[in-house]
Amino acid sequence: MTRIQLLPRKTINQIAAGEVIERPASVVKELVENALDAGATQIDIIVDEGGKSRIIVQDNGHGMSADEMKLSIERHATSKLSADEQGNWDLLNISTMGFRGEALPSIGSVSRMQIKSQYISGEAWELRVEGGRISDLQPCPPFGDSGTRIKISDLFFAVPARLKFLKTDRAENMAISDTLKRLAMARPDVGFSLVSSGRKSFTYFAHSGKDAGLQRMGEVLGKNFAENAMVLDHIRDEVRIFGFAGLPTYHQSSSRHQYMFVNSRPVRDKLLHGAVRGAYRDFLARDRHPVLALFVELDPHQVDVNVHPAKSEVRFRDPGLVRGLIVGALRHGLAGAGHRASTSIADYALGKMKAPQFAPDRSTIAANGAKAFPQQSDFAENPAGTDFSTLAARHEYAPGEIQDESPALELPLGAARAQVHETYILAQTTDGIVIVDQHAAHERLVYEKMKQQLAEGKVPAQNLLIPEIVEMEEAAAERLLSRTDELAALGLVIEAFGAGAIAIRATPALLGQMNAAQLVRDLAEDLLQFDAAHSLSERLEDVCSTMACHGSVRAGRRLGAEEMNALLRQMEATPHSGQCNHGRPTYVELKLADIERLFGRR
Repeated sequence: MTRIQLLPRKTINQIAAGEVIERPASVVKELVENALDAGATQIDIIVDEGGKSRIIVQDNGHGMSADEMKLSIERHATSKLSADEQGNWDLLNISTMGFRGEALPSIGSVSRMQIKSQYISGEAWELRVEGGRISDLQPCPPFGDSGTRIKISDLFFAVPARLKFLKTDRAENMAISDTLKRLAMARPDVGFSLVSSGRKSFTYFAHSGKDAGLQRMGEVLGKNFAENAMVLDHIRDEVRIFGFAGLPTYHQSSSRHQYMFVNSRPVRDKLLHGAVRGAYRDFLARDRHPVLALFVELDPHQVDVNVHPAKSEVRFRDPGLVRGLIVGALRHGLAGAGHRASTSIADYALGKMKAPQFAPDRSTIAANGAKAFPQQSDFAENPAGTDFSTLAARHEYAPGEIQDESPALELPLGAARAQVHETYILAQTTDGIVIVDQHAAHERLVYEKMKQQLAEGKVPAQNLLIPEIVEMEEAAAERLLSRTDELAALGLVIEAFGAGAIAIRATPALLGQMNAAQLVRDLAEDLLQFDAAHSLSERLEDVCSTMACHGSVRAGRRLGAEEMNALLRQMEATPHSGQCNHGRPTYVELKLADIERLFGRR
């Protein structure tokens, strides 16, 4: 082992670059954050070969003077921190994106970097850094009112071993795009553009006004998100949560489309993602994830952003307050959504509809025993003004009795008109039709009613005239019997009936006629997944969901008109009825204009 010695400046910068500059996307992030801190309103980015060969970031910020440019490439030189009168530097009062003063020297130590900056006074200067070697400052021609243009070439040429850890150009381009989209979401007042390998990836224009945030979300996440997002804005103890959260029926297979920001800084925080899972747990299956963009605003002294060199992790002084506020804001938004469901479901349904590819000839229809179509000439001979019903009756196509318009048509889910395949309710609205999955809808209604009864005290039980005996494995029976008190609070009364057998004495009255034996077996399987240290009250949603599924109207049951309309009215009055307990939609709404387009009427 050698003696302790001071590392050379070049090696120090390369070590720092290993912490700050992980891949080309890290370079883009640091440079764009500097541009935002410089007051830029337009930032243009160009990358080639996934950023490995070239990265250019140009902004229209206030630029740098000659003296500032010399300092900008020195380690720990920054304009974003200041000392008080006693010379103390407050590392908690950080309101800018950057503050470490490591980005430019770290990037310059592993690449060929060219900096051109025009100060607001009009003077423009150029500086080059190649593998840590700094050239002399040179004047350059002005290139605008003010701003900075930084060009990075041959990234990691000074540390070629790092190149082996980079992914394909496509993967690196996607990482750069994702990084920029997060920054763009945080600043809708700034315009962004990205050109990758000569192709324009996106252009986001600067927006202003109260709808600026939603406009930017529509640009980044798509029109569907803007149409299916709930607007959130809640304040508690000087902590503000605002942003946009997708409806439960608008979900994805991964949490990749969950964007979190703290004081406009994009972060990846386990606390925030855990709060989102807790808020949506009642509405989505375990393998589905909501789409959302949430912003947390609080006093900089209440959050520590100096946790990691990449500044993507934060620590809150009061994490319980932040988590509770996020859960409460999302729950409040979900309750306000009522029975609303995602509009993308209707688009998907319309996309699956197909026009007939051929018209069967009449001989085929007649051979199959079907009624032959009336001849076209029969209708063509009908003189103008003749009552069509007379002609139609002659061909046995008499229209059904036309019902009077019902006030129910004005309601969100309309009036029930038919039941299809004993599974789906077809309802008519003023401007379209609604198709309801009767089992999924009733399952949600039963679930919400059961939760309400639990909140009010205890779920009413219905005693069985003859107890039902259920045989199962002894371990499963023991799991259930160990929770008898908690199950009784849910309206399910059971007791031991010998080894490996359970007697069901009462079931929740809300569930009515049901297969109690199957319910008990399913609950035993649910309990197998629970930690023995957790009570049923902590997993209430899972247990109630299982019970609601067993007590719902099953597919295949024929319903009368009054029953169908009663179900529709209950859906309109029940929160979260737009999706079942597993996050699937309970109804699809098709507008009349969309249906007319299917038939070429528009």
